Amino acid sequence: MQTSTTQTRKSVTEAPKGKLGVLLPGMSGAVSTTFMAGVEAVKKGLGAPVGSLTQLGKIRLSPENRPKEGGANPCMIKDVIPLSGLSDLVCGGWDIFPDTAYKASLKARVLERALIEELKGELENKFPMPAVFEREFVKNLDGPHKKKAKTKMDYAEQLMADIEGFKKENDLKRLVTVWCGSTEVFQKIKDVHTTVEKFERGLKENDPDIAPSSIYAYASIFSGVPFANGAPNLGCGIPALTELAETKKVPLAGKDFKTGQTLMKTIIAPGIRSRKIGVSGWFSTNILGNRDGEVLDDPMSFKTKEESKMSVLEDIFDPEANPELYSDYYHKVRINYYPPRGDNKEAWDNIDIFGWLGYPMQIKINFLCKDSILAAPVVLDLALFMDLASRSNLYGVQEWLSFYFKSPMVGNGLTPVHDVFLQLIKLKDMLRHLRGDVTFAHLGLNYEDIYDLS
Repeated sequence: MQTSTTQTRKSVTEAPKGKLGVLLPGMSGAVSTTFMAGVEAVKKGLGAPVGSLTQLGKIRLSPENRPKEGGANPCMIKDVIPLSGLSDLVCGGWDIFPDTAYKASLKARVLERALIEELKGELENKFPMPAVFEREFVKNLDGPHKKKAKTKMDYAEQLMADIEGFKKENDLKRLVTVWCGSTEVFQKIKDVHTTVEKFERGLKENDPDIAPSSIYAYASIFSGVPFANGAPNLGCGIPALTELAETKKVPLAGKDFKTGQTLMKTIIAPGIRSRKIGVSGWFSTNILGNRDGEVLDDPMSFKTKEESKMSVLEDIFDPEANPELYSDYYHKVRINYYPPRGDNKEAWDNIDIFGWLGYPMQIKINFLCKDSILAAPVVLDLALFMDLASRSNLYGVQEWLSFYFKSPMVGNGLTPVHDVFLQLIKLKDMLRHLRGDVTFAHLGLNYEDIYDLS
């Protein structure tokens, strides 16, 4: 039985041609090095791209739109969506530390040394470019590998020159930027962030409210390079830069990679709400010892992260619509820097729930994870999907990529969706749209197509 809502049409996306550059602010950090080393390991057959939807995910297509009439369904995403291949990726970026990707990988202590040594040839020739950095925005971190300039506009122009030079040097056809740098201190949108004209004037006048992450975003957008923000910083999420992205026809996405504890919340909370189980409290705490933990030990940087992490439950539970279940729930989040753990985060969640007749119960979650292991496939997917968006003439905020973020950017007047399952449905419907396929109604009238969560 037909479940589609539109007619099959021609794909709007051409196949990628040539190499794709992936630029990483924060190139020497744990996330970036784990991503770069992981891509090289997969290419050499030394590991599998676990956690990557682009590499291991599947998608259901209508019979007339499968590679072969009546062929296997679901299909591998990478087989039916025109994505760049891993062999086409060329990685580079900026960092305040000058370490090669090989040396930085060893320092990060995420991957086993034996694996890093097998990848030494691929990693030791990757050098970061000097970074744009202001200590006022990341108080617990500093390094020697920084650009010098008189104005913030000078910094932006230096970044633009870096982007153009990297493209020419590596014979690249296209580029994307994925912010993997540190969390900056908490900021609210100010007047300088409201229009392109005011922002550019602020760059020239060294406005103190313009953070480095927004300078990187400006330089990328102005250069026609898609920008994805993996941290909770304002970054590209200000009116001036969304306006510029619309003008330059550049895709944007963000913010804050959804990896550890928040990923678990967006998996579990929708299930609690779907069964109409009440919540009286949700307490979350973490310990981690990597560079991210050190940065978040500063109260103002933590506040930026806290704002990102706190918004998830409010949207999923929607207390105003469900007052008898969630109107009085208490939510607390804590992050504690504990150096001995390195990248091995440990997260605890205590959830006080109540059920039939108001009887109380509890859920306890102890998630021992590696932050960078969870983030690396997110970087890969965002790089490939942002390039896909650019080639498909999609620009401005890419809401369909909310699946990857704690605080998804959305268009004007829209409310973010945090339910990870709804996010996945939205993402896959966009992929079908770009392929020229129908979208599914999920009515259950055709059981082959009922839920595409494969």
